[in-house]
Amino acid sequence: MNASGPTDMARRTLIKAAAATGAAGLLPGLQSVVYAAGSDKPEKEEVRIGFIPLTDCASVVMASVLGFDKKYGVKIIPTKEASWAGVRDKLVNGELDMAHVLYGLVYGVHLGIAGPKKDMAVLMTLNNNGQAITLSKKLADKGAVDGASLAKVMAGDKRDYTFAQTFPTGTHAMWLYYWLATYGVDPMKDAKVITVPPPQMVANMRVGNMDGYCVGEPWGHRAIMDGIGITAVTTQDVWKDHPEKVLGTTGDFVKKYPNTARAVMMAVLEAGRWIDTNLSNKMKMAETVADKAYVNTSVDAINQRILGRYQNGLGKTWDDPNHMKFFNDGAVNFPYLSDGMWFLTQHKRWGLIKEHPDYLGLAKQINQVDLYRQVASAMKISAPKDAMRSSKLIDGITWDGKDPAKYADSFKIKA
Repeated sequence: MNASGPTDMARRTLIKAAAATGAAGLLPGLQSVVYAAGSDKPEKEEVRIGFIPLTDCASVVMASVLGFDKKYGVKIIPTKEASWAGVRDKLVNGELDMAHVLYGLVYGVHLGIAGPKKDMAVLMTLNNNGQAITLSKKLADKGAVDGASLAKVMAGDKRDYTFAQTFPTGTHAMWLYYWLATYGVDPMKDAKVITVPPPQMVANMRVGNMDGYCVGEPWGHRAIMDGIGITAVTTQDVWKDHPEKVLGTTGDFVKKYPNTARAVMMAVLEAGRWIDTNLSNKMKMAETVADKAYVNTSVDAINQRILGRYQNGLGKTWDDPNHMKFFNDGAVNFPYLSDGMWFLTQHKRWGLIKEHPDYLGLAKQINQVDLYRQVASAMKISAPKDAMRSSKLIDGITWDGKDPAKYADSFKIKA
């Protein structure tokens, strides 16, 4: 199913708004930076980019809706997909050129532990933060409202507990496992974990198929609006400014169409910057992606949490400065090697891979750091000199990528 986008009138309004933003000098110098002439002309003019109905598909969608793609000599065709497994299959067989995709899915496919083995590439990070772990209202009524109380309820009421994630090697599985283990719950022994496509999470919880799930917005907030779940933790509380979705493709695509890859990256970066520029743009984005062609939900399911306005479904409300971001002055999008390596450490921790891989070598092969630097330089976007970064996660353990094997083996709860 190809996304048809919003009405022509809405599209024209958004394009005018984007043009005004550029005219105001908020996107300096970009008009002159176009990989579309001579030898830099994109080899492939139409680029099919798969996406799942989630708020964080926004920069891909807006790059198309606002016409940023045309500015760089390509036409992005956003293609709505039903599941991450479907995205994987279409990337591998070439039906999709690129995708808004889970970081850990790309690594899983590259390793051959998430379906067909295929050399893959992470072009850039699309967003930080903005996912959540939801517990059922029934579980909350028994006192399970956060990690510690969930562990207590599970210990006191012995039964089969079921939690859902969206793809076995993906980000949501890793956030869920990490969070549960932080509170002494072994996700491999103390619970049953199932895979459910993001748009189906709320419906499955409504009929009692799971006790909790981890997914991207708007499906966390939707559970609260529908009165069937509560937010136990946001993923930015598990890891502040964590990597989430990426612009992913195959290794073959990057080799064959490097100019096309750069052009698409530029368009998506510009869209991410447009979204993060101001409140008005965020609200216009929410109105656009809520359309049935994209996320297919009400605007109010999207527009609160993208502004950092959170509620947990139990009466607590708060403003979170670490909400979903798409650009954040360029801090979001750099494909840090250490980010990719972290997913490998968790794949090893949970037995998805049996031996320690060449953590750094694989990250260097998959994450297109040099390509990103070329694009960032052309667009005058700052990029860090060091492709590794340091972060402290919810359990107080710091990840810096320096000794990934030791880190992977250090956890008390592991496969």
